[in-house]
Amino acid sequence: MLKRVFLAALLALVLPPAAGAAGRVVLTPGVTFEKQVQFTPHGPVAVHVMTAPKPGGLYALRPVLSNGSILGRETVTSMQRRVSSIATVAGVNGDLFTWDEGLPSGMLMQSGVLKTPPHSKRSTVGVTDDGRIVVERVAMLGQWWGSSQRRPLTGLNQRPGADGASLFTPAWGTATPAASGSVEVTLQPFPPAAPFTDLTGVVTQVKPGGSTPIPPGGAVLVGRGSSAGRLAAEAPLGQSLTTRLILRPQWGGVTDAIGGGPLIVKNGVPVFRALEDFSSNQLSLRHPRTGIGQRPDGTLVFVAVDGRQPGYSSGMTNFELAQTLVRLGVAQGSALDAGGSTTMAFDGKLLNRPSDRPERAVSDSLMVFYYGVHAPPPTEAVLSPNGDGLGEVQSLSFKLVRPSTVTASLVGPDRVPRQTQTGERLPGIYRLAWNGRTPDGAIDRQGRWRWVVNAVDNLSQHSVAERTFWLNSTLGHLSVRPSVLRVRKRGTAFRVSFRLVNPARVRVSIETSTGVVVRTVANRFMSSGARTVVWNGRYGNGALAYRGSYVVRVLTTNSFGPTELTRRFSVRRPRR
Repeated sequence: MLKRVFLAALLALVLPPAAGAAGRVVLTPGVTFEKQVQFTPHGPVAVHVMTAPKPGGLYALRPVLSNGSILGRETVTSMQRRVSSIATVAGVNGDLFTWDEGLPSGMLMQSGVLKTPPHSKRSTVGVTDDGRIVVERVAMLGQWWGSSQRRPLTGLNQRPGADGASLFTPAWGTATPAASGSVEVTLQPFPPAAPFTDLTGVVTQVKPGGSTPIPPGGAVLVGRGSSAGRLAAEAPLGQSLTTRLILRPQWGGVTDAIGGGPLIVKNGVPVFRALEDFSSNQLSLRHPRTGIGQRPDGTLVFVAVDGRQPGYSSGMTNFELAQTLVRLGVAQGSALDAGGSTTMAFDGKLLNRPSDRPERAVSDSLMVFYYGVHAPPPTEAVLSPNGDGLGEVQSLSFKLVRPSTVTASLVGPDRVPRQTQTGERLPGIYRLAWNGRTPDGAIDRQGRWRWVVNAVDNLSQHSVAERTFWLNSTLGHLSVRPSVLRVRKRGTAFRVSFRLVNPARVRVSIETSTGVVVRTVANRFMSSGARTVVWNGRYGNGALAYRGSYVVRVLTTNSFGPTELTRRFSVRRPRR
């Protein structure tokens, strides 16, 4: 049996929303989530929409690399749990990638440091230092020089071609890939790989072959063919060696970036054909889809479209994703990796229903980082201390990721705080349990309660988180008899019994296990006391109920708010 607020059922964000669910919910301050269902000639389409404020202040839009390394893959939910100590995060999967090693197909830049180069024939999503999203095709050029002239640097954290040279940084992993016929030069110390900067290190080792350890705070320059000969001649031990990474266009002000594409919204108009390096199968068939965009006011819009699940969601074409972003007000937008990679999650929990089961591990993700105070939904949407053992204790909490001065208050319907916590708090999770009663044991004032947490962090940034719940003891002690109902033409009596502590309007409905109402048994005002409603085992059209699992739902509403109880039962039909 489950007790919850009817109008706030979606507060239980620990579970993915069911098909047909709707209504916007607040995931964390400023970040909202909504599931929409579109009915199309190709079947229903489930569209998951998340919005967040323009990056800046307490919010940032950043790519997250799987396992903190270019090699390998990790699920989006695992990435979120891994970074949860530094921020409350929400986001989607990122770039396309190689299946075997998990190498991103395009650029990854974090805090101004390049981890992987762009794919010049596909768009890259960049985030500027003033919170704007730019979607453009970007190319990288590189140079290195030691004791002689400048030489071409053809790769960054990627295997060099036959005569190429590639720079490997600690972002790649612990060692360069195995290779034959290469010359590898270890540079230590070596600065982070920021573009448009002379990156200089001292040669501490020169060796042939691959599998060279990449030192922390260092790098390894790998050359093959003609580049191997030049490295051996121009980068001896002790030589100062410099590299330079150049982006075209320059992308001034871009601090973070992730590969993806194609460009699908430009100046508020959907782009039908971006002429990027994608196949028609990738663009024109209906698949799960992921997109990111920004409205003119700076609001971020994330979209994850479920697909490949007939009867639940058929997916979209890439252009339909573009149209969806435009409908949501996006002025500039890009697609990201699609298909089984499509994932939307918050705080380490899935929000959509990926077509891959279990959740697919991917190379990277694009996340909103929120650094303010976060308050999860209360464990009970309705606190109901009426002795039936359900919803008797409320659990509240808040999370800090920075040292902060905090005031956390439990505020009653009369706007008077009942409990207040004030003081300096270190990063962590803080909890409060409350039974809804006054110190003398009486039930406190019933109605809508608020859990309000104000915080000022060590950077003097103020944030506030608020959650609400109902204190309402009206409905309790729901029981049904029998638990297995055998319907008969000559008559059936299914008794639904419950107790009302306070007068209320009561609706008793019979539903299928999927939530379809087949009969409303009662919908009227009732006074307090023990009450019983009888169902005759027939649907609203008079037909006998089919065998299967059902749910009886009792919903009450009064001045203290709504409250609800449910109980499952089964229907059987006699053999003919």
